Amino acid sequence: MSYARATRPTRRGLLAAGGALGLGAVLAACGDGKGKDAGSGKGGSGKSGGWSFKDDRGTTVKLDKVPANIVAFTGVAAALYDYGIQVKGVFGPTKTKDGKADVQAGDMDVSKVTVIGNTWGQFSIEKYASLAPDVLVSTMFDKAGTLWYVPEESKKKIAQLAPSVGISVYDRKLTDSLERMWALADSLGGDLKAAKVTDAKKRFEAAAARLRAAAKAKPGIKVLVGSASDPLFYVSGSNLSIDLEYFKSLGVDFVEPPESAKAKGGGWYESLSWENVDKYHADIIMMDDRTSAIQPADITKATWKKLPAVKAGQVISRSPEPILSYDKCVPLLTSLAEALEKAKKLG
Repeated sequence: MSYARATRPTRRGLLAAGGALGLGAVLAACGDGKGKDAGSGKGGSGKSGGWSFKDDRGTTVKLDKVPANIVAFTGVAAALYDYGIQVKGVFGPTKTKDGKADVQAGDMDVSKVTVIGNTWGQFSIEKYASLAPDVLVSTMFDKAGTLWYVPEESKKKIAQLAPSVGISVYDRKLTDSLERMWALADSLGGDLKAAKVTDAKKRFEAAAARLRAAAKAKPGIKVLVGSASDPLFYVSGSNLSIDLEYFKSLGVDFVEPPESAKAKGGGWYESLSWENVDKYHADIIMMDDRTSAIQPADITKATWKKLPAVKAGQVISRSPEPILSYDKCVPLLTSLAEALEKAKKLG
């Protein structure tokens, strides 16, 4: 994630305390290292003779068979679903207040998964244990290997119930993380030769070429990446986010706050008061599409409405936590390419 909400001042945030009554016997029975083993090699293997996968922490998880009971962060589960793999449980934004699928749930039928935590800090260890998990999978937004949406206070208890796999989405390009999710799906028995999967990969490559061409054809168009909360507006830097690093490599020219300004946001973003929302010139604004952020149509601040890009209708959505399947990443590339193709230089 590239922005912390006002109620989540750091990327790790104020995590809710884990642990629950009645789990002592379960945790003791599971031990500390179910199936874990330090290993070498890339990717994983689930074709025969058990299953193993080396994750982006350098940890190799080994099991006697391909995991059947998979519990994953919502976005990871959505990516695996696109590759034909159905998880048993999810944690992270899954359902909106009206019970519909959250944007991070992708095409999953959220009624068919057990939600063990829908918001930051929520993670029901009882529900997790009841699923008899074989493996837990999440993304990682730092170099320390912190599993996204796994509460810090209960991570040790959670780790005793099943081994974990971490896929890095930190300080690398989108294509790197896509390849890692592809390798994980392959090891888990995903059908990567299915027509819809191979077609999605081709469409991704075509969309990348289109974005590169659009950026080349519109030199000097400045793109600002933002996220809105009631008290503050966040301007993202492009140096740590997988989508922005990739778009930048294709030639997109982003507004980049100085490192000193981003330091208070863990290196990810600069926080601005709404009075100072016009600090940077932008021809296109990309806005956080997650339910935790205020969406552009709902922003009532007068200073926002006066921004040249807003007045020109050159505002598009952005997914700071991309679902790591080629199918779900195609629209991210296409949307930005279209915006650049249509964009007018402002001011």
